[in-house]
Formats: sequence, structure tokens, C-alpha cells
Amino acid sequence: MPEPIVPLVRSRPAAVALVVAAGLVLVSCGTDDDTGTPNTARPTAPDTASFSGTPPTALESKASSAVESARAAASAAASSASAAAASFEASVSAEVERANQAAAAELKDVDGQGNAMSDVAMTGKPRSETGGLLAVVVTITNKTDRTASYAVQVDFLDDSGKAVETRYVGAEDLEPGEKAQPFAVSRKPAEPVLTPKLAKAQRY
Repeated sequence: MPEPIVPLVRSRPAAVALVVAAGLVLVSCGTDDDTGTPNTARPTAPDTASFSGTPPTALESKASSAVESARAAASAAASSASAAAASFEASVSAEVERANQAAAAELKDVDGQGNAMSDVAMTGKPRSETGGLLAVVVTITNKTDRTASYAVQVDFLDDSGKAVETRYVGAEDLEPGEKAQPFAVSRKPAEPVLTPKLAKAQRY
């Protein structure tokens, strides 16, 4: 007696699931246009036809900027220092030029160091206050009991002790005990460094 034939038929729920899965696969492989070509966007290379030279790197740009900034700062500093020196020297000249000329004339015929070395002292003035110039404050004190005028010579010496510059300052009609403090200013360059020396002081 032949065996009964059992048909290979899937159940309805299983068949439905298979159809849905196939649909999902088809959707995931779809295209974005009507040509059927998959959408595979690629970046477009820049057009370098109009470029010239080699663009600077970030490090080169920063270095160039730093150099220009340093040059500008140095130029401004030099200009400022020159202006400060000129301003200081002008103020000194305006105050004591006539007295200095009188002092130079008075000391012209003085032999030796003069009669008033003990009435005069010198102190240095910081270059930060003179625009970089070498200047000394000459303190003249009338230690007598009568009115007197003073003429003072300051020499600026090099390393060998040679006087390479001479400046004159003076004070006129100082009362007994009165003090004056003119400046002796060197016009020589900052280098080589010079040393100021009180050379002569005459009371008249």
C-alpha cells in the first residue's frame, strides 16, 4: 500500500515574513535617481589653475609676523629714546647755557684746580632719566659768608684716563649757604663708556 504524500507547503505566517524581508533588502539597495545607478557622492578637488607660488605654512606666517612686530618695536623704542635725549638736553641747555658760557670764560685763565674744589660735588644721574645720555649733577654750595658766583669744569675720561670731552657749568650770585645743581652732559656716544671727573672749580 503506497505511503501518503505530504505536500511541502510553508505555513502562512512564515511565507509572509519571507516576503517582508525580501522587500527590506530591495529597499536598502535602492537608488536615488531614475538611472538605477547607486548614489556614491565624491568630493570635488579644488581648481588650482589660478594658484601661484607656494602658500606659506602656519609657522612661516607666525615667524614673519613676529619679525615685523620686533622691527616696529625696535624702531619705536629708538625713536622714543632719541626724543627723550633731545628733550632732556634741550631743557638743560635752556636753563644754564648762559651760566655755562660765563663759567668757560672764567676758567680760561685759571691755573690748577681753582679755589673752590671743596664747594663742589658730583653725583651721577640715571640714564633712564636722561634719554640714555651720560650726565652728572654738579652740586655747588656757597660755603662763604658773602654772595659768590662759581665756574666748574667737568672732564669726561676714556679708559686710558685721557679727557675726550670737557663741559662747563656755573652758578651765579649764590647767597651764603645757597646751593645750585646744574647738569654736565656728555654728547659722546654711549660706547665706549666715559668717566666724569671734576677738573676745576673757581669762585669769583
